Amino acid sequence: MGLEIERKFLLTENPEELIRKGELTVQTEQRIEQTYLALDGLQELRVRRIVDLATDAVHYTHTFKNGHGLAREEVEYDISQGLYEQVIQAFGAIPLTKNRITAQWGGRTIEIDVYDQFQLTVLEVEFHSEEAALSFEPPAWFGKDISTEKQYSNKKVWRELQSRK
Repeated sequence: MGLEIERKFLLTENPEELIRKGELTVQTEQRIEQTYLALDGLQELRVRRIVDLATDAVHYTHTFKNGHGLAREEVEYDISQGLYEQVIQAFGAIPLTKNRITAQWGGRTIEIDVYDQFQLTVLEVEFHSEEAALSFEPPAWFGKDISTEKQYSNKKVWRELQSRK
């Protein structure tokens, strides 16, 4: 099982403006639809449909995560379109949708998720160790550190979306 170590920030800056000003160099842009299949305490199971906006290539993933905060266990693998569609139909849930910009900033890769159903933009930075994550000094424009705030987690936002049905 892999370990995902990341810090998350509540980005208040417009990503397009940061790109225009040269703060960020875009690597990829994706459209993501995400649905949770099971949530139990610190564990989650989800599927995603991911479209590369430059090439229109589509792939599907199934992910298991365990934990909360800076470091979590993660197992992710590709699944077929048919399997993804069967799971989505069986659950009948509303997918959480967002655009993801993967960019370079100061020699580091960052990901920016711009959500559709909520007024929310989150910037993520991954690290090789918890020590590196904790010693990282973000610039002011990254915004508030929300790495350990559950109300901004994807699963919490997805649950809120389901309650709107």
